[in-house]
Amino acid sequence: MKSLFPVLLLVALLSFSCQEDPKIRAEEQKKEAQKSEIIFNTINKAWNFNTTPINPTAKNLTNGWTEWRLFLFELSQKPKTTIGAFQQKAKTLAKRAYDLTGSIPMKYCTPEVKSRISVLITKCNMIDLYIHLGQIQDKKIVALINEINIELISLERQLDEIEVKSKIKMEDGENDMLKMLDTNRAIPSPNTSGPNSPR
Repeated sequence: MKSLFPVLLLVALLSFSCQEDPKIRAEEQKKEAQKSEIIFNTINKAWNFNTTPINPTAKNLTNGWTEWRLFLFELSQKPKTTIGAFQQKAKTLAKRAYDLTGSIPMKYCTPEVKSRISVLITKCNMIDLYIHLGQIQDKKIVALINEINIELISLERQLDEIEVKSKIKMEDGENDMLKMLDTNRAIPSPNTSGPNSPR
């Protein structure tokens, strides 16, 4: 009988400790709501992308390059209601950024442009990742928004540089000289270490 009493006391203590106090639960929910509101306000304040093209080339591309126009449009549309709206927008942005890769106009399909688009894709995917975590990384999202704005400017400047270079007229003989410098067209040198090489 004496050994049964401590066991019953332990069971009673465990059952009382497992019951949640509604006041404690309400306070925790209130703290979580306040934390979510702070995160929402931080992201909402920072969610501003530079969607106005900085040069005529980038502006003209919005007419002919549909994916570029849609990407800029998505960047310009700011969610207003909840963190869920920002999560949906981040997912859409990541998709729109990825769509840019398969549709680059031939004139601008250079390694420099492709690498800048790859950076944009990566940064949009990172925003999508950070905003969907259990603990939303609002400071990292704010930093990524600033980085995307910098990358947009870099991409638009690169597009404009390609446009400017394409308008420069070649001098007489320059095309022939460029062909001679092309290593892909060079005649391979004879193998001096083969079986027929002189000794």
